[in-house]
Amino acid sequence: MPQFDETVVLAELTRGAVVESSHRGALAVVDSQGALLGAAGDPHHLAYLRSAAKPFQALPTVQAGALEHFGLNESALALMCASHYGTEEHVAICQRILDAIGLDVSALRCGVHWPIDEEASRRLAAAGLEPDARHNNCSGKHAGMLTLTRHWGLEDLDYTQPDHPVQVAIQAQIAALTDLPDEAILTAPDGCTVPAFALPLASVARAFARLMAPDAPPAQRRIVAAMQAYPHLVSGHGALDETLMQAGAGAIVSKGGAEGYQGVGIRTPDGRSVGIALKIEDGGNRARGVVTVAVLEALGLVEPAVLARLEPLRRPAIKNHRQQVVGAMQAVMTVTRPAATAMATP
Repeated sequence: MPQFDETVVLAELTRGAVVESSHRGALAVVDSQGALLGAAGDPHHLAYLRSAAKPFQALPTVQAGALEHFGLNESALALMCASHYGTEEHVAICQRILDAIGLDVSALRCGVHWPIDEEASRRLAAAGLEPDARHNNCSGKHAGMLTLTRHWGLEDLDYTQPDHPVQVAIQAQIAALTDLPDEAILTAPDGCTVPAFALPLASVARAFARLMAPDAPPAQRRIVAAMQAYPHLVSGHGALDETLMQAGAGAIVSKGGAEGYQGVGIRTPDGRSVGIALKIEDGGNRARGVVTVAVLEALGLVEPAVLARLEPLRRPAIKNHRQQVVGAMQAVMTVTRPAATAMATP
């Protein structure tokens, strides 16, 4: 097995002629068969997916037929895969899910924070209101877990516990998509209380590749279609996930996570299914876009028209408070191309 540096400098921020900040990390590019197509840093670097796991966490709910049972549509499914911004639209869809399954907001165990969308927060405050659990960016995921809990007729509504049938089903799906045994999947409580999963980057990249495979099971194809149809529900207007999926025009599915994590699935121009998983070591999010676009370009994973639509992410300008350009953020890593053999076990 080749040796890799654990992490490398992936992106730099310059101010004038000086590198002011740099972001280290690691990434893996893997196809649906498990071949390692590219890497920077250690492709087997262990990291928590955080919210990048949400498309996989929604799978058992779709597979069980819970959406049909409760009359929920694709916008509800997109929210179940979301790290949403807490706008009125996001909150309304979350409430629609709760109404369909016969529960109120008190059933959500994700905690409370103000909407990520600043304008939505201002409108809420101006109305003299406080946020509730529906405004939490993870409320859609939690509503989806409750949907499955109710569909299965479970009396235990504390779906956050690792031994709850819903969480057991989720971990089984992640194990199947990554070809990892259960004991190799490390867990700890996420920011919203449900289990978060720590996996090697290459394993997660393979899961995203499989999510996009043309012969993927119907539940996976449905999740991808819902996320692509409603990218602003998966995140918010102008967010990285929305930008990547809109630019991809059906060729990209994207889901970021906290602490600088990004997962991407791609249908390449020659029909392959490829996944990218990257982790920014310092936990910051601002380098994810430039690094993702650099990988897409370096390995020729998307059509030139897609790259053209992503041009604003390639080298975003750094501006001062007078909106003067004073620097830029850019990717600086070299994506190595290991021999296209079956993915090595870390």
